[in-house]
Amino acid sequence: MARPSLNIGLLSAPCVAPPSQTHDGTQMIVAQLARGLVAAGQSVTVFPTGDCPVPGSTAHGVSSATDEPLGGGFVDLQHVMAGHEALAGCDVVHDHTLLGPAWALASNRRTVLTTCHGPLTGELRSVYGRYAARLPVVATSHEHVARAPEIAFSRVIHDCLDLDRFPMGRGAGGYLLFLGRLAPANGVREAVLLSRAVGRPLVIAAKMRAPAEYTYFDEEARPLLGDDVMFVGEAVDGAKLDLLAGATALLNPIHRPEPFGLAMTEALACGTPVVTCSVGAATEIVEHGVTGFICDDRTELVDALAHVGDLDRTACRAAVAERFSTERMVAEYLSLYELMVNSDSERLQVGPDALGACP
Repeated sequence: MARPSLNIGLLSAPCVAPPSQTHDGTQMIVAQLARGLVAAGQSVTVFPTGDCPVPGSTAHGVSSATDEPLGGGFVDLQHVMAGHEALAGCDVVHDHTLLGPAWALASNRRTVLTTCHGPLTGELRSVYGRYAARLPVVATSHEHVARAPEIAFSRVIHDCLDLDRFPMGRGAGGYLLFLGRLAPANGVREAVLLSRAVGRPLVIAAKMRAPAEYTYFDEEARPLLGDDVMFVGEAVDGAKLDLLAGATALLNPIHRPEPFGLAMTEALACGTPVVTCSVGAATEIVEHGVTGFICDDRTELVDALAHVGDLDRTACRAAVAERFSTERMVAEYLSLYELMVNSDSERLQVGPDALGACP
């Protein structure tokens, strides 16, 4: 029997303006979720920013996305107020903003859930802890949950991607790739030193938007550039896909615990193995010795780079198809939406078993 169709509202964050129609981060996840829900026969209304059109979008809270921190100002508040008003007739509203759940609770709106996409640092732990006491909060990794055991998360649902968008690559470029923001904790300086230690060229494809990131580039990264280290700026669309497909490996010597790590799944989707550190959600994405290497120190990173070319690139892509497909993400969210709609409880209590086991 076919499952009944729901009217699902998706509220995207107004932050992190992409330089093209290739969505970044949260916006990409919302767009992919919308496409997948429509394909699953659901009715979807999306409330994005004006420069991030996605399937089913009917209104825009602000004319353009911003680089303001999530939940950081008037633009975010204006966006979530307008978004919840526009989506008020939906069976379920899936809110991907920081301020939106607070507005929904203050407005006594039910059947609202939120996904925590960012790191749970400082006061954010208290904010999401209070949210989770009154509405479903989804984490993007088991590591996310482990770092904030006091928060009653309702689900762990990994971010996923559309595998068809990512070409299978052969690593023909022969270079290592660094992909991410130019921030000290992301390890771009370490990536340069590691690539030189193993005699491999490095391509740095990194975004710079905050003043501190430009300062870091000028003071720490620019002096390290040379014939063997190329900085190409922020890569988007086909340029990013070509870089991922042509790389021998994605080098991700990150120092900070990411709640997920979309760049790693994007690399694997192109058949490109990942060499990273044992922090954050890396162990939930990379299978050590199969789709990459998870390292504890510099010696292990150097050894991993020496052997990464021996890995089977088809296994990398197969792992994404099995564990990070859009269909899987959609099915997991849809089961939660249906549970919310059919629940008589004001606060959906799903219990720790719903979190599942860490892979």
